[in-house]
Amino acid sequence: MDSESSSQLVYSDDLKAYEEDLARLMGPDGPFSEVVEGYNGRPMQLEMAQAIARTIVNCETFVAEAGTGTGKTFAYLVPALMWGGKVIISTGTRNLQDQLFFRDIPTVRKALVSPVTVALLKGRANYVCPLHLARTAEYGRMETKADTYYLREIVKFAKRTDTGDKSDLPTVPETASIWNQVTSTKENCPGTECPHYQDCFVMKARKAAQQADVVVVNHHLFFADVVLKDTGVAELLPTANTVIFDEAHQLPDTATMFFGQFVATGQMHELCRDVQVEGLAQARDGADWVGLVGRLDKATKDLRLTLPEGMNRMAVHQIAKHDAFMAALETFLAALDGLGEALSAQAERSEVLEVCRARAAEAGAFVRKWLALAKGEEKTEDVLWVETFGLSLQLHLTPLSVADVFNKQREGTPRAWIFTSATLAIRQDFHYFASRMGLLEAESKTWPSPFNYGENAMLYVPDKMPMPQSPYYSDAVVEAALPLIEASGGGAFILCTTLRAVGQISARLREIFKEKEWPFPLFVQGESGKTDLLERFRKSGNGVLVGSQSFWEGVDVRGKALSLVIVDKLPFAPPDDPVLAARIRALEKEGGNGFMDFQLPEAIMSLKQGAGRLIRDERDRGVLMICDTRLISRAYGRRIWQSLPPFSRTRDEAAACAFLRDDGSEKAA
Repeated sequence: MDSESSSQLVYSDDLKAYEEDLARLMGPDGPFSEVVEGYNGRPMQLEMAQAIARTIVNCETFVAEAGTGTGKTFAYLVPALMWGGKVIISTGTRNLQDQLFFRDIPTVRKALVSPVTVALLKGRANYVCPLHLARTAEYGRMETKADTYYLREIVKFAKRTDTGDKSDLPTVPETASIWNQVTSTKENCPGTECPHYQDCFVMKARKAAQQADVVVVNHHLFFADVVLKDTGVAELLPTANTVIFDEAHQLPDTATMFFGQFVATGQMHELCRDVQVEGLAQARDGADWVGLVGRLDKATKDLRLTLPEGMNRMAVHQIAKHDAFMAALETFLAALDGLGEALSAQAERSEVLEVCRARAAEAGAFVRKWLALAKGEEKTEDVLWVETFGLSLQLHLTPLSVADVFNKQREGTPRAWIFTSATLAIRQDFHYFASRMGLLEAESKTWPSPFNYGENAMLYVPDKMPMPQSPYYSDAVVEAALPLIEASGGGAFILCTTLRAVGQISARLREIFKEKEWPFPLFVQGESGKTDLLERFRKSGNGVLVGSQSFWEGVDVRGKALSLVIVDKLPFAPPDDPVLAARIRALEKEGGNGFMDFQLPEAIMSLKQGAGRLIRDERDRGVLMICDTRLISRAYGRRIWQSLPPFSRTRDEAAACAFLRDDGSEKAA
């Protein structure tokens, strides 16, 4: 291909030439046919690419829903790389981040003969910190033999790696607790004062991102930077002419989390650990570090013990009834202030002590504000709530809406903003997503999946099921699912709306598989990591996987390994969730309907994601079984199933089983 066809074309205002080049490059005889096996230009993909090209030229905002198989990744990559300039691509998961960086962008670069440079930027928790690694190796106490082994591996890795990215060290699991001690946070990083600053992997990654034409980040990183200015994205935005959000359906919840504030007991335990190590090493005579840390550590644990065990979310009006909690929070704040005073007096003796002082001061200010709001001494539109997990607790202050805050981030330098996902619209209506993100004025368009759902996929709703609130509901789900699991020969996902249902359904299936001597391997969320479970499920070819929220999206299993997706209930969020309850109250106060305007659209979005696991390419066939009969019996059910792809539909178990038996064997492996 000649140089004029490369990615660094400058089209200026010549949109027609831009669109014509896209048509030529992405056509069936274009360069992609030489670098992508089986490539055959897709009209909808080209149409989407040209719409994105117009958005880039005009520095506008565009919201695009592209069904599975449309080829949305190439549809935004090709015009973005052709236009040139700085491009930021934000993804929903690190897996997609890696896929873009290692597979999709190199493919597009090769097809376009493009000289663009690309950088992968992750959050600081993904990179080894030389300072904390050195301190942990010298002073750290390992709780297990595994941690001792992992630490040795990380020390060796740090000496040979160019990136410091923990995903490049397979001998230490990414979930290993030792990573907390050898990576940095915004709170415990001394910045330019660090003696290892020149060797800092985080700084090296940010420098590479500054110099690259295309930078791949994820939503968590993007919003962490918007709020904390701690990831390097804020430094990239002023020079970017195109910002693309893939898996954009996750943005409202991710933005809500980051535009909110919280303090966690885990942060306090880490602060205690860091203060004791550094205080004894650098300012032993400056304070009773062991005593001060001990008081805060005890106050932190006592605070957690005032609330019920297990995972709970409670609004402030529920918490206020717990006098013991409010008293324990006052005691906790006093212990935190005591430690903060000692740190203020000794901070100049060490960069790390100064960082610890700032962490204690920031946490103390938040807790003081939270207490004042909880007591009604100050007013706020935000939601105050508490979340507990096992031995930990978090105090939250969460905004009801992120639309105004996010819009402020989009003001200033004109640039293109592109939002895309397979699930953004409800019956081709983008109002729900657009209103949550403040994008009501944006142009939007839907491209449906090109797959033949009418012939290759069936939606089955069992005829006789108890109501979802029945104590016997999970057992009924299993009984209804068994004939289809047998007919499909395994190859099934059972997607549950709660972890409790995962436990109940998997336990019952384990008993039945054993009794019937069925040869279907059972894979259960929580018994292994998600990546490991999926890999073993794929290899088995006839497995049954039972999972909750993390398996509803971002999972791609093609062929006969997955011919049946079973959804236990319509995925309505629990109405007692404090943030959801506050949003519903605010909606209804303004004359809206909390269920129709919020809970139902949210459930439809989630269900579309779950349904999307079934058909992943044009050769796939299978059945989507939704056990919840409210899909048929309630008036709102029609709105739900009309938002799904155009499956053929049945309520006849025999028809669903016949579909699986007759056609499952023809499904390409």
